[in-house]
Amino acid sequence: MNKKLKLAMIIFIAVFIIDQIIKYGFANLGWDANGSVMSLKLAYNYGVAFSMFAFLDEYLKYIQLVLVVAGTVYLLLNRDIFYKYYFSIALLYAGGLSNILDRFTYGAVVDYFYWHYLFEFAIFNFADVMINLSVAIIIFIQIKEARVERKLKNQKDKA
Repeated sequence: MNKKLKLAMIIFIAVFIIDQIIKYGFANLGWDANGSVMSLKLAYNYGVAFSMFAFLDEYLKYIQLVLVVAGTVYLLLNRDIFYKYYFSIALLYAGGLSNILDRFTYGAVVDYFYWHYLFEFAIFNFADVMINLSVAIIIFIQIKEARVERKLKNQKDKA
């Protein structure tokens, strides 16, 4: 098995398990804690980011599963993209599938980070952080590659 695929699987499993353990603690063990800047408080999100699409109710988890399957098919057909972004894809899949599992297990996504210092921010979870981190990494890689391509083009034009 390819080294990058093995590493992606390890990252996926680790992030997925960590996220599910934390969510179990909030959903079943009452891990809530209040702080002056941030609180850890159980909340259920029936939609996606900022509770959008909550009106889709029971259908949302199936729509998300279809999107994951479509993304997986795309990556199987374009393995070079997977190997280029394997780290980000592992984080993205771990966070996304963990949140989807919540919908089947708890009926909604388990959220618990609540920022409330100077402004109130949406309640989110570790999986959400991993999803956003994966997108940030992909954007960073794209910007870095664009700069290299632009530099090569400028050197070619000068020659």
